[in-house]
Amino acid sequence: MGTKNKFSPADKYRVALEAIKGELTQTQITAKHNVHATQIAKWRKQALEYLQAAFSNKLELSKIVEEYEKQLSELYKQIGQLKVENDFLKKKFDAFE
Repeated sequence: MGTKNKFSPADKYRVALEAIKGELTQTQITAKHNVHATQIAKWRKQALEYLQAAFSNKLELSKIVEEYEKQLSELYKQIGQLKVENDFLKKKFDAFE
């Protein structure tokens, strides 16, 4: 039975970077790192996709999420304040009955 190698993210990064650079052939990279050619191609593709995303508008998504969480926090704060006021008024109203 074959054994599976566990590669750290740093190892995957190095292999993908070598594949992107193109200084070595895929066969040489396979032999050097003991990684199957299909896996190298997969890591190379992933790395290129992440690089493309780094320069796209997807990074603005984090700003949108941050702004949403800020608004949500403010709304929860207002709800809490209104609940306290509502409970206070209920107690005062019950005193008159």
